[in-house]
Amino acid sequence: MPSPVGVRFASLLTVLALFPAVAAAQNEFKCLPRINGVDCSAYGTTLQVTALRDDVIRVRAAHQAPLPEDASWAVLSAARTATVAVTPTTTGFSTKTLLLAITPDLRLTISDHLGNVLQQDAEPINWQGNRFRIRKQKHSDDHFFGLGDKPGPLDRAGEAFAMWNTDNFGWQESSDPIYKSIPFFINFRAGRALGIFLDNTWRTSFDFGRELPDQYSFGAPNGPVDYYVFYGPTPRQVMQTYAWLTGPTPLPPLWTLGFQQSRYSYVPESRVLDIAARLRADHIPADAIYLDIDYQKVNRPFTVDPDKFPHFSQMIQQLAANHFHIVAITDLHIANLPNAGYAPYDTGTAGDHFVKNPDGTVYTGVVWPGPAVFPDFTRKLTRDWWGTLYRQFTQEGVAGFWNDMNEPAVFNVPTKTMPDDIQHRIDEPGFLPSTASHLEIHNVFGMENSRATYDGLLALQPNVRPFVLTRASYAGGQRYAATWTGDNSSTWNHLRMTVPQIVNLGLSGFGMTGADVGGFAGSPPPDLLTKWLEIAAFQPIDRDHAAKGTRDHEPWVDGPEQLTIRRRYIEERYRLMPYLYTTAEEMSRTGIPIMRPLFLEFPNATSDGHPLDLDASGEFLFGPDLLIAASPSPEEVAPYEVHLPPGIWYDYWSGDRLDRRTQTSARDLEQRDAKLATQPLLITPTLADLPVYVREGTILPIAPLTQSTEEIPNGPLTLRIYPGPDCHGDLYQDDGKSFAFRSGSYLRIHYSCEEKSDGTLALHIGAQQGTYAPWWKQIRIETYGWTTHRGEATTPTEKLKLHSIGKASVVTIPNDPAGVDLTLQ
Repeated sequence: MPSPVGVRFASLLTVLALFPAVAAAQNEFKCLPRINGVDCSAYGTTLQVTALRDDVIRVRAAHQAPLPEDASWAVLSAARTATVAVTPTTTGFSTKTLLLAITPDLRLTISDHLGNVLQQDAEPINWQGNRFRIRKQKHSDDHFFGLGDKPGPLDRAGEAFAMWNTDNFGWQESSDPIYKSIPFFINFRAGRALGIFLDNTWRTSFDFGRELPDQYSFGAPNGPVDYYVFYGPTPRQVMQTYAWLTGPTPLPPLWTLGFQQSRYSYVPESRVLDIAARLRADHIPADAIYLDIDYQKVNRPFTVDPDKFPHFSQMIQQLAANHFHIVAITDLHIANLPNAGYAPYDTGTAGDHFVKNPDGTVYTGVVWPGPAVFPDFTRKLTRDWWGTLYRQFTQEGVAGFWNDMNEPAVFNVPTKTMPDDIQHRIDEPGFLPSTASHLEIHNVFGMENSRATYDGLLALQPNVRPFVLTRASYAGGQRYAATWTGDNSSTWNHLRMTVPQIVNLGLSGFGMTGADVGGFAGSPPPDLLTKWLEIAAFQPIDRDHAAKGTRDHEPWVDGPEQLTIRRRYIEERYRLMPYLYTTAEEMSRTGIPIMRPLFLEFPNATSDGHPLDLDASGEFLFGPDLLIAASPSPEEVAPYEVHLPPGIWYDYWSGDRLDRRTQTSARDLEQRDAKLATQPLLITPTLADLPVYVREGTILPIAPLTQSTEEIPNGPLTLRIYPGPDCHGDLYQDDGKSFAFRSGSYLRIHYSCEEKSDGTLALHIGAQQGTYAPWWKQIRIETYGWTTHRGEATTPTEKLKLHSIGKASVVTIPNDPAGVDLTLQ
């Protein structure tokens, strides 16, 4: 039986079909179907709902005005203009995946075809002039993830946030806002995931039940009502759709996945060389050293201090010869230095590239170099000019660039940024030429800065993958830059917060992300730095960084005992480089981040459908197959719970097999047994140990240890096999630097295994795809959790002996580009 609302809706449609003029005159409800959606209006509000795909719906609305310009800094043009035909219904329309219903007061309900209500308006859009608020019904078991680098718990439920990029030195758990504005979140309920992206660059705000426990809401003081709703039902599908909308992270240069050493600042030149020499002398694998602002002359971007760095170019070459990459900071504030021979100011002024006051004069604000001017990155011509400023650095061999202070940060003013009425000239393909206030552009300013850097580097070196690190950004900024969590602190609590921050950044599109290892503000005690280095070895970006005036943070600073532990984890990161790089390549195609919450791979791990991560604070997935079980309170010495998703797991370090398919006798510290498929493990923490687990069905590629990613590994590729259902693995390789992979110069191999009824294990090594030659001549196969009966491994052409080493059965075979089938028995 149709609902009363549905009957009323159908009746009104009939009336409006007969008397459209009367309805329009009374400003009442009317709807006109389109091939890909519906246009409705009522009480001064115009509503346009469009199906971009069967699982993606776009909602646009305006009040007492036409719909605004259809343009976006975030959403790719191909996605924004995509379309799919819909089937009209009496209350709205349906696609092959979703059902949309609209009430006469323009409230929306989105359901799937199984009858699950995925999103429902709690009331019509609330308008107060240009200000709007959209309220949705919230259930007690709704969970929310995303919104970028907001501090606090992984789940945003019960919290409220503002989107306003802010230089927030020493931010704490309750600080908001901080550096990035990514108005995208995932609503996860009962094992089903829904993505919501509000494409509005103004100071948007989000409330996930803080104001009203039965509602979540979002809105802005100005700008468009333009939001996207997309259904999974799995979280992986939501992430892939978000990447379809806003673009994935590009495949990074291989060296950026190595260990990176930084400080504010390494000066003079001899200090940089000393750091590099010590890393190599202590056999600490490393790939990058950062130069903070003190390498510049009086903190002026795109300069080098000739007194501190008299042989800058030779230093870069010397470090490159030893496989070190230099990442140099290039802040966006240009020193206001007329008639001083400062080229960035002179050429920027000549090209009219700087942001202006309302009266047309160039705006000046005080930052590191003193009075400074700011490029107007909303102009394509300005971005093109900015890119040319990198020519000298790229010619000298600087490998990466760090765009800091780009919220934009301004000193000596209460707002810490530009005045609200600063004028930006939008002159950009896809937009109508116009002038916008800083209130509209502020949140995209940092993203457009990193875009200018990324595009400029591509123009200068078309076949070199750029590396740009940005502090501020907006949705879609992952197309141009990696990021980090900003100026964190050297405390145990900030180490604890690192996991949910990086996980939520990954769920917000930023898969290449890290946090300043050891904490930026303050001096970490030895044990804190050690534990931080352990955990960071399993995060996308592993950069040790420290503020001026703090004690040294380098791995060797606390003596040989601490160094031994720290080096062990950095070395393990390098052994895992084939797996990590393969995961990064997957991210570049799908948008699935390197560092993941448990619910992304295991959405049904609990009996009531809540995310397992809520029971497993501190845990995360490193790629699809490794689970890192850091303590939720890393300074504690008491045992803590580790919650493994149901199934068979293996201890990464020992190879021990853990059966989590049934209840065990382990004690649940919080008595949640009824909602958990398995009871937790209890782990007693030690300084030197970080629990890492491998899921069953994994084939994990491991490389011999190297001291940098540019060093060719010496020895066989190791495949660690952990048999189980859907046993498989993949490996991807290329030159790690160029775009030659786009024309076929890559290596891709798929592996699979199957346990047979007779107890044998069949391993399939697929044929090598692509033209890139591997570095290995042999493959070492290590099998865990499987017992050999005959101690033999046979291929179609030979029989080999299996050796038992520890808990593994081991055999080494020649590499065959055509692939091989191996039977272990």
